Amino acid sequence: MSAPVITSTLHRRIGDWFDVHGRALPWRDPECGPWGILVSEVMLQQTPVVRVLPVWTAWMERWPTPRDLASESPAEVIRAWGRLGYPRRALRLQAAAARIAGAHGNEVPDTAAELLALPGVGTYTAAAVASFAFGRPEVVVDTNIRRAHARMVSGRALPEKSLTAAEMALARDLMPEDPLEACRWNASVMELGALVCTARAPRCGQCPVAEVCAWREAGMPAPHYTPTGQAWAGTDRQVRGAIMALLRDSGQVALREITERTTAAGALGAHRPDPAQFERCVAGLVADGLASRDDEGPEPLLSLPG
Repeated sequence: MSAPVITSTLHRRIGDWFDVHGRALPWRDPECGPWGILVSEVMLQQTPVVRVLPVWTAWMERWPTPRDLASESPAEVIRAWGRLGYPRRALRLQAAAARIAGAHGNEVPDTAAELLALPGVGTYTAAAVASFAFGRPEVVVDTNIRRAHARMVSGRALPEKSLTAAEMALARDLMPEDPLEACRWNASVMELGALVCTARAPRCGQCPVAEVCAWREAGMPAPHYTPTGQAWAGTDRQVRGAIMALLRDSGQVALREITERTTAAGALGAHRPDPAQFERCVAGLVADGLASRDDEGPEPLLSLPG
């Protein structure tokens, strides 16, 4: 088949598959507004859907508009973020909500350029919200889409380690010309990558385009590099996460108590942070605006921001 025919086949088959097998996620509901979609896209960064669902639901019930979130205390926003990870996202989302409430009349802006100007909103999030919330035919490229493109069209097991200009060019070339079909394509190929064309165990028997997949036609060659997972045990991220868990539960804790509890048996698995790592993590949380340190009293205290 020629390239245009293959591309048309991909559009049709993956779109039809999505209509039947796409998950009924609340941010895909027609009743979900742009604010709910923006919140979902920020929460879903490096975080699986199953963890996001309950937090997103509670978040939208509590703060159904940007102005509602903007008027909340940062401490409550961090608490509500819970264990989604990368809690700076919560504060950035609140900053974006304040900008939306003040500069955009409490309405999420509808173009990728305006979205990109919001605090904490990057290229992917701006394109995704513009496409999924407003029907703009922006080129949306996440890890799932990149992997699906690499296999279906480029014949590789995995995309490059980081997004390349060639991958963006391919994504642009694969976009349908019709704006509605382009937005449907973004959602459907992303879902295919999440549910079928997965990184570790692709379900080729369930794939609607397996017979035209370049990777399968090439004999399913191994990845051209060995993927490595992100380290967790013993890292500053693990220690920061343990400290933030204590602050979410207590609001304010003496540094001495935090040290004792984070170094207690089982708190961090086998890891025992040394004083230098502990101080580095505390300083980082303060610098990121996720915690406040008070050294004026009898002993130093750490608390959630006011």
